[in-house]
Amino acid sequence: MDVKVGDKLIMRKPHPCGSKEFSVLRIGMDFKLRCLGCGHEIMAPRAKIEKNIKEIKSI
Repeated sequence: MDVKVGDKLIMRKPHPCGSKEFSVLRIGMDFKLRCLGCGHEIMAPRAKIEKNIKEIKSI
């Protein structure tokens, strides 16, 4: 997948706050994402994030 820092990701499953939109803060073996609904930052394995991406909106 061609994901870059700053991209907005639309995920298949929502965050507990209800938002499906996340901003990419860091890329590597793990992704660091910020929920655009509540501002919570999460780190998750690359494979799990790439599996759950529905759409990528580049800047």
